[in-house]
Amino acid sequence: MTGDLFANEPPRNLLPFDGEALLLRDIMAPDDADKTFVRLQSNIIWQQEIARIHGKEIPVPRLTAWYGEVAYRYSGVYHPASPFPPIVVPLRTLAEELAGCAFNTVLLNQYRDGRDSVSWHADDEDVLGENPVIASLTFGQERRFHFRHKKTGDRISIDLPHNSALIMSGATQHCWLHQLPKTARHVGPRINLTFRHTLPELR
Repeated sequence: MTGDLFANEPPRNLLPFDGEALLLRDIMAPDDADKTFVRLQSNIIWQQEIARIHGKEIPVPRLTAWYGEVAYRYSGVYHPASPFPPIVVPLRTLAEELAGCAFNTVLLNQYRDGRDSVSWHADDEDVLGENPVIASLTFGQERRFHFRHKKTGDRISIDLPHNSALIMSGATQHCWLHQLPKTARHVGPRINLTFRHTLPELR
């Protein structure tokens, strides 16, 4: 499915220190990637979530969906365990092949236009374990993605194109924040799937 992804040379680490982030392009055949985007738009049950941040209830500026073998909670939003839908199963397999590890949950985000975004954050919850591996697959509109080091303030900006994967590992989530900011440019929809291995919540 991935073809000769690393036939020429392996991807370089985008981060100068304290973690690893690899951008992999053309992760499947172009026609398959285009069809995957359309199927994800049509077949996923997208929701407009309400997050609780600093005591306030705020609509999340994107559409989301969650599937996985265990429940997950963030910003006051609770997702019960839910089976992977058929469209996501082969993408999970692909993400595992690209990252070299197993994933049991996925968060999907649909950014409908330039007004949709995700603010600075790190995927560093205890339930994601120590030095989590996050495989982030992108389909649809290319968007600018930012990293910012938590201590030094160093910034890295990259464009995440259609049919690509960003693999984040090592100390990345402990040392770096990331965001997908709003843009005034006219942009089409983008769908992102972030696969991770999530531990059960302690009761």
